[in-house]
Amino acid sequence: MATPKEIAEQLPSYGPELEQLWKEERSSFDHKLIVLDDDPTGVQTVHNIPVFTDWSEETIRAVFAEKRQMAFILTNSRAFSEEQTKQVHQDIAERIARVAKETGNPFLIISRGDSTLRGHYPLETETLRNTLEQNLPEAIDGEILLPFFKEGGRETIGDVHYVKSGDNYVPAGETEFAKDRMFGYKSSDLKDYVEEKTGGAFKSEDVLSVTLDELRALDLDSITDQLMSMTGFGKMVVNAVDEEDVRAFSIALLRSIKRGKRFIFRTAAAFTKVIGDVPSKPILTKEELLTGSEGNGGLIIVGSHVKKTTEQLEQLKTLDSIRFIEFRVKLVADEEQFAEEIERIQNTVNESIAEGTSVCVYTSRERLDLGEGRREEELAQSVKISEAVTTFVRNCAPQPAYVIAKGGITSSDIGTKGLGVKKAEVIGQAAPGVPVWKTGQESVFPEIPYIIFPGNVGDADTLKTVVARLES
Repeated sequence: MATPKEIAEQLPSYGPELEQLWKEERSSFDHKLIVLDDDPTGVQTVHNIPVFTDWSEETIRAVFAEKRQMAFILTNSRAFSEEQTKQVHQDIAERIARVAKETGNPFLIISRGDSTLRGHYPLETETLRNTLEQNLPEAIDGEILLPFFKEGGRETIGDVHYVKSGDNYVPAGETEFAKDRMFGYKSSDLKDYVEEKTGGAFKSEDVLSVTLDELRALDLDSITDQLMSMTGFGKMVVNAVDEEDVRAFSIALLRSIKRGKRFIFRTAAAFTKVIGDVPSKPILTKEELLTGSEGNGGLIIVGSHVKKTTEQLEQLKTLDSIRFIEFRVKLVADEEQFAEEIERIQNTVNESIAEGTSVCVYTSRERLDLGEGRREEELAQSVKISEAVTTFVRNCAPQPAYVIAKGGITSSDIGTKGLGVKKAEVIGQAAPGVPVWKTGQESVFPEIPYIIFPGNVGDADTLKTVVARLES
C-alpha cells in the first residue's frame, strides 16, 4: 500500500483550466464572509483583512458594512468553558441573523478551528446551526470539515488527517495535540472523528467525502451532486494536500450555494484564504514590519507549552541581542511572592526596552498541575498567570518597537487585554503561518506590528529567524 507521502507525490497536477473555472465561478459570488476565530492565529493565510475582537451588535453591523467581503471576529473560544462558548455563539448567530434580515445581505459563517482538530467541536457549529435556523427561514443543509493547512504541514489523505514532521506523516490522533487535556480525541480518520466528537449522532459511514482523485480529475459535477444531496446538517470531509485542492472543491461549493444549498464550515486557515479569494503575498520584510519606535527594544512573550514552542524558545536563546526573563509561574501559589515576581519582570522589561534592548519573557516550561480533584483551583491560578502576562504588555513603558506572542490563548489575551485592540488590520505574515496585525488607533500602542506566533507552527528555528530579521 502506498504511503501518504507517495500518494501526495503521485497526484496529477492541475492545468490552467482550474484557474479559469475558479475565476468564472467566484466573480459572481457576493456573500459576506464572516470568520469566527477560536484563537488569533486563524488569519495566518490572509492579508488586508480586518479583525474585530468583540461581537457586539455594533461590531456585527460594522462587519456587514465593511467594504471588504471577508472579516474575522476573534472569539478566543478555545479558552472558554462549554457554557461560555455556547452563549457566545448564540449571541453571534442571533445578531448576524438580525442584521442579515435588515440588510438583505447573504452570508457564510466559517468556524475557523485548529488545524490539529482541537476546540469546541461540534458545540460551536451545532449552536450556530440551531440559532440561525431559529431566526431565519432557511435550514442549514450541511457542515463541511476541511482542516487542511499547508503552512503548518496539515494534510488530509484518504480521509485521514496528518500532521507532517519533515517528510513524516503522523496521523493527527497519534500526536501530542490529540492528548490535549481539554480537547483530546482518538480518531485520525475524519469520518471517525465526526462520529467520536458527536457521540455517535453522526455515524462514520454516513459522512460524505470528497477525494483527491475527484478533485484532481476536476470531477466537479460529482462533487456538486454530493453537496446538493446534503440535508439535516449532514457532514462532509474534504481531502487536500495543496491549496489548489481547496480551490477545486470551492468551485463545486459555490455552484451548490447558487442553487440554494446552505452550509456551515469547520475549517483551518487555508479555506478562508481560498473562499475569500485572497492572493498570496510574500513574507513581510523588516521595513514593512517596523514602522515606528525603532530606537526602542521589542517585547516577546512565550506562553505556549507544546513541544515545538519549547524547541523554538531554546533556539531563540542563542541570540545574544535578546534579554531573557523566566516568569516563575509556580510562585502564583504565594500572593506576596507572585506580586514581587510581577514587579521584577515589569521593571526589567521597561528598562530593557528603554535602552533599546529587546526582551523575551517566557513562562516556566513545566505545566501547572495541582493533581486530581483540584481542577478549579488550577484554573484560577492559570487565570492569574494569564492576567500577569497581559500586564507586562499593557504596562510596558516606553512603547516597544514590536510585540510577539507565542501561543494561541496567550496571543489572544495580549491582543485584547494587553494591547487593547478592538479592530486590527492583518498586514501579512512574518513567516509561513505566522500572522501580523497592525494595531488600531484605539490600542495601547497604536499601529505597531503585533506578531501572533501559533504554538504549533514552524520549524525549531522559525521564531529565531523572525526575531533575528527584526533585530538586524
